[in-house]
Amino acid sequence: MTRTTMYEFAGGLPAFEALAAAHHERCLADPVLNHPFSRRLHPEHVTRLAAYLAEVFGGPASGLDHSGMLDLHARNGMEGDLGARFVACFVRAADDAGLPADPAFRDGLRAYMEWAVGEVLAYNSPDAVVPPGQRTPHWGWDGLER
Repeated sequence: MTRTTMYEFAGGLPAFEALAAAHHERCLADPVLNHPFSRRLHPEHVTRLAAYLAEVFGGPASGLDHSGMLDLHARNGMEGDLGARFVACFVRAADDAGLPADPAFRDGLRAYMEWAVGEVLAYNSPDAVVPPGQRTPHWGWDGLER
C-alpha cells in the first residue's frame, strides 16, 4: 500500500494556500515578527510561499529553489526568539487553515519548519553567502527525503 504525500493528505494546493495566508497573518499579528513581515514584500509573497511549501510536501514543482528562498532570508541578523516564534505561528496557522489534525501530519509540518528555520539561521551573519543551485527540499512522512 502506497502512502499519500503530505501534500495530498493536506488537501493539495488549496490547503497550502490557506496555510501560507494564515501563517502570514499570524506573523503580522505577532509583536516581534511584525517588523520583518511588515516591510515591503513581493506582491505575490503568499502565493509564492504556498507554491514553495506545496512542492516541499510533495506537490508540483513551483519554479522556486531553496537557494533563492535562503538568499531572500539571509543576512538579516535575526536575534532572540524569532525562529521559535516563526515556528509557533506556522503550527497555529495549520489550525487556522483547517489542515488535518492527524498527529503524524502535524509533527511533519513542525519538523519541516524547525529544519527550515535552522537552514535560514545558518545564513544569518552579514557576510553569509548562500551557495547557488540548491534544489527545493522534499519533506515526507519520515522527514527530509534525500
